[in-house]
Amino acid sequence: MADHRSFFLDQPLHDYVMAHTTPADPVRRSLTEATAALGPWARMQVADDQAALLSALVSAVRPTLAVEIGTFTGSSSLAIARALPTGGRLLCCDVSDEWTAIARRYWEAAGVDDRIDLVIAPALTTLQGLGDAVVDFAFIDADKTGYLSYYEELVPRLSTHGLLAIDNVLWSGRVLDPAVEDEDTMALRALNDRIVADARVEVVMLSVGDGLTLVRRA
Repeated sequence: MADHRSFFLDQPLHDYVMAHTTPADPVRRSLTEATAALGPWARMQVADDQAALLSALVSAVRPTLAVEIGTFTGSSSLAIARALPTGGRLLCCDVSDEWTAIARRYWEAAGVDDRIDLVIAPALTTLQGLGDAVVDFAFIDADKTGYLSYYEELVPRLSTHGLLAIDNVLWSGRVLDPAVEDEDTMALRALNDRIVADARVEVVMLSVGDGLTLVRRA
């Protein structure tokens, strides 16, 4: 989001939410500023309250292996990595050396670079290469047309206590607009319908950020 707040909150309500959320530390604030300097691309960064939620979820799940699909400049991966238990690993999947170079700098500044494995390759290829690895936490925030394929690769790998978080599922409200028929919107509609009909999982859709769906094995 360009103004870095949850899409469905107006500014006063956003300010109230953030006033009652543990504040970002200097490293995260610096990363937010560095990403904002990228201009329109900055909208791909997760909102501050969403980053705080990711950290809380990871702290609760205590994953041995976490996976992130779509790293960008590292805001969400920083939130996830900081909350990992001792020995926990985060696998980051991205295709951009340019954006993730920024992420690497801030992972190092935060002292979490030693628990993150970054793979620059198509995420689906990376996921398919995991074999029978068990995933305790996963976050999807990448190309929308690939979401369903990522979902289908991750769900069978989720541990019994695992959690899958999927970003942008409300797509600024466009998922409800029948006049919008671009590929990204159609892909998100199909994903949302698939998840709620999937007998393998339980799901809750939240309005934080641009819509965040949480999925666990049923």
